[in-house]
Amino acid sequence: MTLEDLGFTHDRKIFLEENKLMDFTTGRVTREHRERYVVSTGKAEFEAEILGNLRYTAASRADFPAVGDWVAMTLYDGDLAIIHKILPRKSVLERQTVGKQGEKQIISSNIDFAFIMQSIDNNFNVNRLERYRTICYSAGITPVLVISKIDLATENDIASAMNALERREKKIKTILLSNNSLHGLDQILSLIQKGKTYCMVGSSGVGKSTLINNLLKKNVLKTGEISQSTNKGRHITSHRELFVLENGGIIIDTPGMKELGVTENGDGIQTTFEDLFNLSLKCRFPDCTHTKEAGCAILEAIENVTVSPETLDNFKRLQREQQRFQSTIAEKHKRDQEFGRMARSIMKEKRKNKF
Repeated sequence: MTLEDLGFTHDRKIFLEENKLMDFTTGRVTREHRERYVVSTGKAEFEAEILGNLRYTAASRADFPAVGDWVAMTLYDGDLAIIHKILPRKSVLERQTVGKQGEKQIISSNIDFAFIMQSIDNNFNVNRLERYRTICYSAGITPVLVISKIDLATENDIASAMNALERREKKIKTILLSNNSLHGLDQILSLIQKGKTYCMVGSSGVGKSTLINNLLKKNVLKTGEISQSTNKGRHITSHRELFVLENGGIIIDTPGMKELGVTENGDGIQTTFEDLFNLSLKCRFPDCTHTKEAGCAILEAIENVTVSPETLDNFKRLQREQQRFQSTIAEKHKRDQEFGRMARSIMKEKRKNKF
């Protein structure tokens, strides 16, 4: 295997040359676990840690390597490495860090397509799908919906799910999948292109790891079933991992995510709810809140049953969430500026007293 098999491109080679990094070894992060990494060069894998200076200068967790990143590193002691630099990311799939306001967590990087998996038995949810679509579009990643476990559903169940999509999500490509009968697997394989990177995202227990095992044609990932007592997926995947398929496609498995908060990028919401944005341009008032104003084009569309009220509710919910995140970021930035001014003032006073 070569770097090109891992997705290395000419643009990245130019970056290495222009930044005088050609003397370092280049690799791609294939696994991440508690700030320890496995980096592949195509020919070999190395256990890696980040350089102390890189750790010290990191402004947030998002400045650390993530699965999918390209890095420049030095090798020592055979199969060990130190990461000196993270190459610019083509795309970053990220969410709000759970329990930490105003911080972001990278799910994976340098992704071209995301398979959003929802199982039809107990996990199918259009609101959650719109949330996943939003974070994908924010990163410039093309989403594909995979509805799994159709072998456990009746024809009416499947028809009901497809009708819900038709009412609210007409644009996303959708694949019906059974990991048992392999129905739909050929459709997924037909979308996977050599050198492109794909990731699996979704809740625990929807079949992400099983699908990757089927794509790899071998059992490399642990899998689990839905708990009969809680009716929720058991958390099996505990870290992110990158694999190269027989057809040359690159795929990343991710842990199931219970919470998926949107970040500050407004492009994702605008793309996900493009129809609402276009309708809002026809509202009588430019500051229309789409609640009870006369001449609101969106409310009129809801009355005419061309827009779902649930879509508008979810749109407003995601907007409020994003505004809160943006406000938190602004407040943190203001506090950092004030602290910086205070620190500079103290240092200036110390130098003045010294002389």
